[in-house]
Amino acid sequence: MATRIPPLMDIVSAIPDPRHRKGRVYKLSSILGLMCAASLCGYQTYSAMAEWCRNYGSEYALALGFPPQRSPCKATLCILLARIDVEALEELLCEWIEAVLSTLDLGELAFSLDGKSLRGSRKQGATFPAVLAAFGHKVGVVLCQRGIPEGGRPVGVAAEGEDAVYRTNELRIAKEMLKALLIDGRLEGRIWTMDALHTQRENAETIVEGEGDYVMLVKGNQPTLQGDIKFLFESDDAPEEWFDDASESSKGHGRLEHRSIRTSTVLKDTLDWSGSQQVFEIHRTRFERTTGKLHEETVYGITSLSTTRADPTRLMELIRGHWSIENNLHWVRDVVFDEDRSQVRKGNTPQVMTAVRNTAISALRLAGKPTNAAARRRYAARPREALALIGVPMQN
Repeated sequence: MATRIPPLMDIVSAIPDPRHRKGRVYKLSSILGLMCAASLCGYQTYSAMAEWCRNYGSEYALALGFPPQRSPCKATLCILLARIDVEALEELLCEWIEAVLSTLDLGELAFSLDGKSLRGSRKQGATFPAVLAAFGHKVGVVLCQRGIPEGGRPVGVAAEGEDAVYRTNELRIAKEMLKALLIDGRLEGRIWTMDALHTQRENAETIVEGEGDYVMLVKGNQPTLQGDIKFLFESDDAPEEWFDDASESSKGHGRLEHRSIRTSTVLKDTLDWSGSQQVFEIHRTRFERTTGKLHEETVYGITSLSTTRADPTRLMELIRGHWSIENNLHWVRDVVFDEDRSQVRKGNTPQVMTAVRNTAISALRLAGKPTNAAARRRYAARPREALALIGVPMQN
């Protein structure tokens, strides 16, 4: 998939500059453009990003809008990134992605809602040591992102260690993100998939109110709902006509995997869950060729999609798309963009750096380019192409 990408520089120029007008030497849009271009070329830290223009020459600095023979240093980036209005940045980047998606004929879009810890920043005590992202299954881009703050354990939450705090905060941020998407009309006509952590009545109600649909996995945090679904699929007395099914197999990366799904509409009028149409059971079997180990897992779920819009095969495709966020986003950010080793922690810097990585990944995907290390080496050798990808033309 390749499409014309609206100039990123035009979008980020609307972000409010936190600096006093008197002390501005470099435009904020130029600095953010530099960071995106440098990230595409494999420059990960703000120390490395500050070297990008100096490494490639003054013509690249001029193309980004920097004064002749000048470009920002590490200290400028460090101070500025911590003060950027990250919510404004993420909102404008969301608008940029929406502008691109509006030009594509992709049919019904599905997005995964999932959180990710920024391990390096978390170790350094960052204020926002994790992020929550809405990631497109088919398009492979981040629609929007929110920082997940650290904080004390809320009243009534069991002391399950540090991770319990992040899970609690992730829940709150997810609800806020969905409410914001509702207000902006961005839930409508889209499918939202989520892990059991976000399988909450309030989230289902918000999505249905926004005229979207959900596919939610169900685990022990919703014991009544899980119990009802599990009882249905494990019942020996349930007639076969209550169920529909599908299965698929795949192999790769040294393993064989088989997935089967059973669906039912029997509970749709009895469950106290907004918009519910079907429940499902997925059984996964994975055989590791190298170790000989066999892994089995059964998960349950609920969806607002009717059988005419999502048969068992389509539901399995949506769940597989949801699980793909680990490889198509988290793995790319960690391994290709080296996110887990980043230890930036000051102010909004971790979120801004993550937003820059998301933007680089989205630009590559929308242009039909690979997101592997080889692609970044290509842009390092051809920096003009990196600038062109974010809408910065250069004269030959």
